[in-house]
Amino acid sequence: MATIKDVAALAGISYTTVSHVVNKTRPVSQEVRLKVEAAIKSLDYVPSAVARSLKAKTTATIGLLVPNSLNPYFAELARGIEDYCERNGYCVILCNSDDNPEKQRSYLRVLLEKRIDGLIVASAGGDIGLAQGLAGVKTPMVIVDRGLDGLDADLVRIDHEYGAYLATRHLLELGHRDIATIGGPSGTSVAQMRHAGFFRALQEAGIKVRAERMLESDFTSNGGYNAAAILLESNPPSAIFAGNDMIGIGVLRAAAERNVRVPSELSVIGFDDIQMSRYVYPALTTVGQSILQLGEMAAEVLLRRIATPSLVTDQRIVTPSIVLRESTAPLSGVFTEYR
Repeated sequence: MATIKDVAALAGISYTTVSHVVNKTRPVSQEVRLKVEAAIKSLDYVPSAVARSLKAKTTATIGLLVPNSLNPYFAELARGIEDYCERNGYCVILCNSDDNPEKQRSYLRVLLEKRIDGLIVASAGGDIGLAQGLAGVKTPMVIVDRGLDGLDADLVRIDHEYGAYLATRHLLELGHRDIATIGGPSGTSVAQMRHAGFFRALQEAGIKVRAERMLESDFTSNGGYNAAAILLESNPPSAIFAGNDMIGIGVLRAAAERNVRVPSELSVIGFDDIQMSRYVYPALTTVGQSILQLGEMAAEVLLRRIATPSLVTDQRIVTPSIVLRESTAPLSGVFTEYR
């Protein structure tokens, strides 16, 4: 691999002059610049990003930690972050923790060793050690999707509790009273907040929450499928609030295999509004906000923090809304809405 000294030798000038041409740190004559550019092209020289970053004290690189890159939610979130960063001259290093706190902490060390300019963390949840580790990090950071207790950092997330409340109220307004929920892992703050919203809506309606109607899963279609199989085995509910769209898609599959018609016999509502939810059959009614825009918002907050580290901590809680599609309908024979 060619070095800067190889370029200098071929161009017949000093390597410090080559450095000035490459890094645009000092004016040089047009003749010298053309010689350097010709030598670079001839040798296929690639400047060292590490060396340049040590001089400039910046790498123009953002680290992104996500808990599950197979989940379309985090894929769409990462795309929004990447798009915004690319437009502003930054590249993104993506690390997937597989919802494993130990792997998450390991990736964090790797990213910090690479002298990234900023960090965006979508936490695996339930990891006190990560919050403690991040507390001592001086690199600008933004927490997205799942908050970390005890960490004073910029935060961008959906209002999970209110979204679950809206979803459950939607089912109530359609006349449903026997409503089940399949939530995410109870150790995550997201699942806890969504459970709280579900519980609040039923309490307001004067409906007692039955333990057998509240199942726990992971945030995957397979988890939703297995939990729905239990709910639909005997005495099925008339509606299910899924803790996210992936769970909801699993519910739709389980219902189809059992010839339970959605929405005439079973209403299903999800959470997140991932792109896939538009194309399953029937299209999934859900609660959410543009995930791409959420990612762009997180990147915007981070780049602002990098530019001005002294800013007051920014907490952005995005209000979700109901996205009506084909998987929810009024309970058969019910024509009045719950208010």
